[in-house]
Amino acid sequence: MPRVIVPVGLSMGPRYRYVHPPDPTPECYELHLGDDLVELTETEAAVWAASFIDAERHAKLEVNRESLIRLLETAPQPEPQAAEIVDHLIQRGLLVEFDTDGDLEPVFRRHKLFPLGQGLGSTADEPHLHRVGLANQPIVAMSNDVYMQWSFSILHSSLWEACVYYADDSEHVADGGEPLDLTPASLATEIAQNIPLLLATSCGFLDPVAI
Repeated sequence: MPRVIVPVGLSMGPRYRYVHPPDPTPECYELHLGDDLVELTETEAAVWAASFIDAERHAKLEVNRESLIRLLETAPQPEPQAAEIVDHLIQRGLLVEFDTDGDLEPVFRRHKLFPLGQGLGSTADEPHLHRVGLANQPIVAMSNDVYMQWSFSILHSSLWEACVYYADDSEHVADGGEPLDLTPASLATEIAQNIPLLLATSCGFLDPVAI
């Protein structure tokens, strides 16, 4: 059962001081996190960014806490405090770990999935896959169920509540449709397996639910 680690929040970039002459060193790096702007040091921002630098491995669900720390410790400019910084970012809610095949309700109740990028729909050759990309260039392909959640789950109080709503086929069946054969848990699993790549390609971001 793959346990992955992914970033939470949206990078807002560096913030520089209002001084003359200009100071080339950023005062801090800012992240949009819920209803707040969170300040990170340059080192913290670099560790946070490293958590979604390898889209190919994220697609294979191969990025976890241990691999992230190993990447940081063996980088051209090694980070000797990688483990401590990663743990600190997890505690602050800026990184989150979850088992893509496990009980996802707790982590999905704490987060929302926001869409980024451009919805490009399906193709005649692969009508079962829906694409998200930038500048009309597809980057990520996903099932219709995940695509709908990527598009509309922000309308709900949490990603878990979005799964509950989408899996409820009572109205659909009452109108003569076939059962969707979905449960909140099965839908959450499918979404969880797509979240690392969505985030790594900047096609979406996770944000904490306001408390």
